[in-house]
Amino acid sequence: MSKEERNTYTIQTEENLGEVKIADEVVAIIAGLAATEVEGVSSMTGNATRELVSKLGMKSLSKGVKVDVLDGIVTVSLVLNLNYGYSIKDTTQKVQEKVKAAIENMTGLEVADVNIRVAGVDMPEEA
Repeated sequence: MSKEERNTYTIQTEENLGEVKIADEVVAIIAGLAATEVEGVSSMTGNATRELVSKLGMKSLSKGVKVDVLDGIVTVSLVLNLNYGYSIKDTTQKVQEKVKAAIENMTGLEVADVNIRVAGVDMPEEA
């Protein structure tokens, strides 16, 4: 995706200072990093194209994240792999809270929904 094709959103406008715009990819990266900081989250899962790109050495920090912004309201969809032994309900609730707080604190955008799809559970490796 070229820079011209990116969606950007104005998050601050000051007549004397100018305006601040943020790309949707930045919001997705914030969401992905916040989600992976939660204990019990093993990894983010992306689509087949993103998986292939990451195997070729180009790591995407927004893998498994879809962001929609409409009139300053954000809807985030995450696809996660969780670690075995953690409560899915508790872990996903913590992810929702952390992602919402991170986006709102860092961008000033309002988060309406944080939708999560659990794609898998990673089993611990036996020694």
